[in-house]
Parts: sequence; structure tokens; C-alpha cells
Amino acid sequence: MFWKKKSLKELLPSPVKAEHGEYSMILSARDKPAVLTPHLLHASLKAIEYAAAVDLGEIGTRNEQARIYGNLWPGEHYRLLAGLMLALQPKIVIEIGTSTGLSALCLKRYLPPDGKLVTFDIVPWRQYHDTLFRNEDFDEKLVQYVADLSVESKMRQYDELLQNAGLIFIDATHDGDLEKRILENFKKINFKNKVFFILDDIRVWTMIKMWREISLPKIDLTSFGHWSGTGLVEFC
Repeated sequence: MFWKKKSLKELLPSPVKAEHGEYSMILSARDKPAVLTPHLLHASLKAIEYAAAVDLGEIGTRNEQARIYGNLWPGEHYRLLAGLMLALQPKIVIEIGTSTGLSALCLKRYLPPDGKLVTFDIVPWRQYHDTLFRNEDFDEKLVQYVADLSVESKMRQYDELLQNAGLIFIDATHDGDLEKRILENFKKINFKNKVFFILDDIRVWTMIKMWREISLPKIDLTSFGHWSGTGLVEFC
């Protein structure tokens, strides 16, 4: 007789039914290596206040997925992204992980008048079959670069741009390793302004270690962002 090793889902079945579920873990707070600054707390509270008031219905007209998820709040992070834009007023915004473009469209909508959004991906936006982008979305306020910023030599090609960033949103592979490499690379950038990082999926199993090991000022905004985890880091 052959013994079949049980999978994690068999050993720990979900106690409830849901459209999508992820494994996570609850960890103590007293020993976590991070602090919450008054500036980070104030920015978070203002962003939540703005998120409660914004309406992303126009972006939701792009397709059914955008209609369902764009304005779903709390639960999805799109309105929180808009709220952070309004609270922080960053002139240069960097997105790592373009994907369908829903996050980028939300970020662009709430750019300051003189702001610019640069979205990075290893795949050109046209190669995503479910992209929300249209050609006319790309202008002086939005550009995509195809580059892997987890590779330091690639990142250095955009040194001047990154130095001027005020907000950086990392929404990449969510395996924890890539995000850690990206953050390590950014530690070598001489930022000219205060910069905040948004990290997606911080509650997902593969991201827990990476998020917990961040010793910079940070706050878990999951209750007001993505159900799978949204973290905000005051990087410098």
C-alpha cells in the first residue's frame, strides 16, 4: 500500500467557503522590529478618510473586472491607493508590476497637476490579454518601462527618476524573495524626498517573512486595503 502525503489544504481545510482564500499566520506584535511614526500614522489616517469618499466608477466602465473590483472597499486596495495619492501628493509615483493596469489607472487619476506615474513590468502592457489600458492612456503623465528592478544594474538605469519618487507601489510576484531584492536595491538610491512604499499581499504566506523583517516604520493597512494584505512603509 502506498501512503499519499496529504496536502496543506487537506490538513488545514478552510473553515468557511470563499471565492478565493490564502494561507496566512497570526504573529505577535510586541516583538515585531518596527515603529510607527506620527507622520506615517497621520498619512494613513488621511488616506483612509479620502478612500472613503472617492469614487472609481468611471474606471469601472472599462470592463467587468474593473467594475466589480475597482470600487470594492474595504476588500480591494484601489480606493486606498487613490486615498494615498490625495494624502501624500507625490510628484513622481513608481509602480512595479503593471499587470492589467487597474492600479495604474487609479493612481494616475489622482496624480497632482504636475505629477507623473511610471509603471514598470517585465512584460509590455499590450501583451496582457485582459489589459484595461488604451493607447490614449499613455501621455506626459503615464509611461511604462519594461525592466526588472530586482536586478540592480537594471534599476541603476533609472537612477535619476527613482531618486525623485515620492510613492512606490510594489505589486509583483508576491513570493517575498523578489520584493526583498527590490527593497534592498532601493536602499542604494539617494532619494531626494520623503518616500513611502506600498506593498501588496503582505498577509499571504510567502510574504509574511519579508514584511515582518522590514525594520523601517511601517503599518498594516489590510482592513482598509487589499483583503490579502496591504502594507505602508515610510522608507526615508
